[in-house]
Amino acid sequence: MERPRALQAETLCEAFQITAGECGDQVALRTKGDAVSITWAEYAARVRSIAAGLAALGLGRGDTLALMLTNRPEFQLVDSAAIHLGVTSFSIYNTSAPDQIEYLLGDAANRLIVTEQAFLERVLAAKPNVAALEHVVVVDGPAEGAMNLADLEAGGDPDFDFEAAWRAVGPEDVLCLIYTSGTTGPPKGVQLTHANLVAEARSVDQVIPLQQGTRNISFLPSAHIADRLVSHYAGIFHGFTLTTCPDPTELFAYVPEVRPTLFGGVPRIWEKLKAAIAAGIEAEPDEEKKRVTKWALELGLRKVRAEQADQEVPAELLEEHAKAEELVLSKMRERLGLDQVQFYVVGAAATPLEVMEFFAAMGIEILEVWGMSETSAIATMNPPGAVRMGTVGPPIPGVEVRLAEDGEVMVRGPNVMKGYRNMPDKTKETFTDDGWLLTGDVGAFDEAGYLKIVDRKKELIINAAGKNMSPVNIENHIKSASPLIGQAVAIGDGRPYNVALITLDPDGAAGVSPDDPEVQRAVAAAVEQANSRLSRVEQIKKFKLLPEEWLPGGEELTPTMKLKRKPIAEKYRQEIQALYS
Repeated sequence: MERPRALQAETLCEAFQITAGECGDQVALRTKGDAVSITWAEYAARVRSIAAGLAALGLGRGDTLALMLTNRPEFQLVDSAAIHLGVTSFSIYNTSAPDQIEYLLGDAANRLIVTEQAFLERVLAAKPNVAALEHVVVVDGPAEGAMNLADLEAGGDPDFDFEAAWRAVGPEDVLCLIYTSGTTGPPKGVQLTHANLVAEARSVDQVIPLQQGTRNISFLPSAHIADRLVSHYAGIFHGFTLTTCPDPTELFAYVPEVRPTLFGGVPRIWEKLKAAIAAGIEAEPDEEKKRVTKWALELGLRKVRAEQADQEVPAELLEEHAKAEELVLSKMRERLGLDQVQFYVVGAAATPLEVMEFFAAMGIEILEVWGMSETSAIATMNPPGAVRMGTVGPPIPGVEVRLAEDGEVMVRGPNVMKGYRNMPDKTKETFTDDGWLLTGDVGAFDEAGYLKIVDRKKELIINAAGKNMSPVNIENHIKSASPLIGQAVAIGDGRPYNVALITLDPDGAAGVSPDDPEVQRAVAAAVEQANSRLSRVEQIKKFKLLPEEWLPGGEELTPTMKLKRKPIAEKYRQEIQALYS
């Protein structure tokens, strides 16, 4: 299969120019209902004019530029213009408070920030304390205290040598900063070069060869490496038609219209979709239709479990399953808008086995991946047709993965970051003397060379008897036991037994109160169900159902919905103490 020429480029700007030249008439960026629709030729023209406008304000190779935007075409337009100038860009999570914004702007020392009216007040509150920041640009109309994007574009020098600017950008130039979520102190700015992302794109392409015209939806925050890689940078290499979704809670209103051919998300997206499908089946008034749907899923599950156990699937089951696929499963995928997807991906946190099995039974093979910002997103990946559930796959081509004596996963390869910005000591302690990145994750390889992530090195529960346990494993069992449960955190480090704090899911438990005795009983039953799948020492002896919802970017969750364990332990100290009294 012939691969896109852009994959041979040495920088993202060179890749962009190749793709724009080949895909000129194809739509590159769009919003729902085609309210905005921009072809690759129009995209390239806008990038040129925005780059000229940025250059007129004095931005050039080696400078930094901040973006604080929802998922909208202006992100791709401005970021791609920055790429062509050799300007290093970074995104700020939209949930960030003024003091967090101030910290990032101070660390990056950027002279310009691009934002929208919804975030302008917070940006302007941070601006007086950031010496380097000169310009605030707003993309959605005029605003006091800022210039708008149209004026920036109009202000470029018509004689600006755009070609010379992008050709001066080199593979070792820093393409972007990804600020880690900061669960253990201030965020660290991961410096990723053009060479890092070129290597990453080439490696991933050998596992999932994407086509020009791939349809994808951008809905994860662009401050996270997952969206930058899978939506933005992959789009540049492969000539995507990208639809931007500014509100991730509306994602499944976009899917039927877009009919994506690539679809990926964090585990929570898949967990919520599973809960919604299961609730829909239970609420089906037609008993025969409900019975047939459950029959089809049960057949799918039997087939998947046989395949995962490396057993031969009986001919009778294959025959029955073929009927179920034609009559039910294919139609379920079509109703969701997922009938044209070529590759499904999940990553960023551990995915419960029940979730993987449920979708596989539906005919949706999800490729679980593992990596981090420091590895340009993906370091290991389950290959299509050879998924081993419960693992994150073998290393992608060109990347080496090995385990330290204590089981810590170590990575080496051309996709590994240049280092942390302004943190030489942190960079030094993150690498071994011979250049291996220490990831902080504990892992094990199976007999096929697929990696299994056991836990975070710093998050293992070691109870009073010295038993090591994975809190993530315990939490995933609890969350998958009931659609009512949103988040669960297992606690037990240095304690005689494990307890849990649990919150309700805003969708699965809409309109119900955590004080309702029926809800309490349902959650207790779910904990019991989870306990039945855990060893005695792992089981949850007591739990507390909290009345509040935990929001991404709040005190308890990072913007990518990872648990902030230390802040949770401090905030809920009394509740935890009560569970042990």
